[in-house]
Amino acid sequence: MKKFVTALMALTLLASAVCPALCASSKGEELVLRVYNWQDYINDGTDEDGRKVSESVMELWEKDYEARTGQKVRVQYDMFETNETMLNTLRTGKTQYDLVCPSDYIIQKMLIETQKGKDGDKNISIEKYDISKMPNYTANVSPYISDLFERYGWTDYAVGYMWGSVGIMYDPEAVKLEDVSTWDFLWNTDYKKKATCKDTSRDAYVIGLLKVYGDELKVNREAYDKGEIDGPELQRRVHEIANRTDDDSIKKVERALKEMKDNIYGFEVDTGKTDIVSGKISANVCWSGDAVYALDLAEEEDGKYLEFVVPEEGSTVWFDGWVMPKGANVELAQDFVDFMCRPEIAAMNQDFIGYTSVIAGNDIFDLVRDWYDEEDGEIAYDLSYFFGGTLSEDRLTDGKAIIRTSQRRRQLMTQYPDLETTYRCGIMEDFGDQNDKVLAAWSKVKGTNLPAWVYVLAIAVIIAAAAAIIIAGGRARRKKRR
Repeated sequence: MKKFVTALMALTLLASAVCPALCASSKGEELVLRVYNWQDYINDGTDEDGRKVSESVMELWEKDYEARTGQKVRVQYDMFETNETMLNTLRTGKTQYDLVCPSDYIIQKMLIETQKGKDGDKNISIEKYDISKMPNYTANVSPYISDLFERYGWTDYAVGYMWGSVGIMYDPEAVKLEDVSTWDFLWNTDYKKKATCKDTSRDAYVIGLLKVYGDELKVNREAYDKGEIDGPELQRRVHEIANRTDDDSIKKVERALKEMKDNIYGFEVDTGKTDIVSGKISANVCWSGDAVYALDLAEEEDGKYLEFVVPEEGSTVWFDGWVMPKGANVELAQDFVDFMCRPEIAAMNQDFIGYTSVIAGNDIFDLVRDWYDEEDGEIAYDLSYFFGGTLSEDRLTDGKAIIRTSQRRRQLMTQYPDLETTYRCGIMEDFGDQNDKVLAAWSKVKGTNLPAWVYVLAIAVIIAAAAAIIIAGGRARRKKRR
């Protein structure tokens, strides 16, 4: 009897989850798409002071969907501050979302659990995309991004949103380019207390790996320069080194990061880009999107020209992408994501956020030209690797996607590294069973022996507090319009 009641309850819950969508479709009532995304990570139709000035991307999709299908739809849009917050929300199973936007290593974690069939108590398995129903994505996604997603097995389960690299932003009046072009810079006593590093275990750990295995990375780079290996092979080798989590590597990285900690100004979550503008520090390890914001801010408010460089040893590229948690309304979610992949919509989001869309196409290229192209620029910056095959002939110069510029290591090259730079960048993977050991080592670097879960919780609280400050003081991620 108890089993029958349990089964009946389960069927009732299933019906309550499925029926609203079916009934809404049959009766013409409003459908609901439930989206969970980062703070300030979509064009919500507001200006830099938070005032409503236009329709949001969500509202545009709602109108577009109704015009195409005759069915009313509404986006329920919630926001999170960290990947871990998002993941924990999904694990509880209390809220069902149709779309979430995690970072690369979380996508990988979800994909692994999906392939292992862990879709019960974990609640983080994901649905498969029907790419044949994603014409805007397939036509406009950058071939560079498409190739990477295929290489790492994400194509069927994730659609890219934004991407970027990790490097060092610096004040060229206070720091020499040859010094900051290597991760050794963070250990260089000539710049003691002049730099900050991201207060995240994963980014700091990878930097430690690139320092520890610097000689091996140098040998690989020399092999590439001599033509002994090609770019993809160089990238594969950097990727392998950037994801070493054997016990010996963890110990070496811990020692290296403790030395680095004594030399740098400190670790930070979101203050580095303002500290460098104010002159408190001379360099900051950061994500390329934050670097673009700081470069804009310094130039506009103080007339200071900062620069950004990906160190010679190598670094990582990161991705945020759309995935559909188990039980999602797949048809509705795919429609929304494909709408977001229209170049004109992707351009709206890129302009609003300031980060770099994975979408190419005419509208994005026109936006980049509007931001950066100089008629008399002496540098013909070729972005064919990113835009290739997505542009009309009138956008091409001698068959190439060229942006003319006179400035190196500034906003354009920060948002769109050249092809050679991408060959030196791997992708951070999920650390799997070694993650707790990495966190334990990081806690020792930071000077605490608390359990790893306490450290993760503390970081989440710090990031949430920083996010609250950003929201209160304005949209820090948004690109200043030129």
